[in-house]
Amino acid sequence: MKVKDVMTADPVVVSAGATVREVAGLLRRHRIGGLPVMDGEKLVGMITESDILKLLKTPGISEDLWLPSPLEIIEVPIREAINWAHTQKALSHIGDQPVRSVMSSPAITIGEDEDMDAAAALMVEKRIGRLPVVRGRMLVGIVARADIVRGLGESYVSGEGGEGAS
Repeated sequence: MKVKDVMTADPVVVSAGATVREVAGLLRRHRIGGLPVMDGEKLVGMITESDILKLLKTPGISEDLWLPSPLEIIEVPIREAINWAHTQKALSHIGDQPVRSVMSSPAITIGEDEDMDAAAALMVEKRIGRLPVVRGRMLVGIVARADIVRGLGESYVSGEGGEGAS
């Protein structure tokens, strides 16, 4: 079975100039985990839930505050309060960040005429959950892990699955 047989054609995409807030809205609205990022007609990257979650990383316990031993009981809560202030500041700016600064680039792609197992192997090798599907340089679809699993199921039902098919 070929990638074009299991991919989602005409995928939802986002412009490289969009914000993380806009991406989060698209991911939620379409119930998907990642989007191809376009600059006009050119595929320039991918942005996923993981890319957005990486923005939420906060530092460990603050090292810029030290209190003497008798006060150690309150030192950690004070450090954590400082970290919470850093976290709130970070969260307020995440949504305004441009996709271009957060996306994974260049996008790892696969051709529409490649075998489905080649797509699966590439996803496992690169530890990614979806691949933009291209025809030459043009984006024509997206294939996710769930599409491949569905394709495997369909191939077994239709008798293409070899000895294990029933």
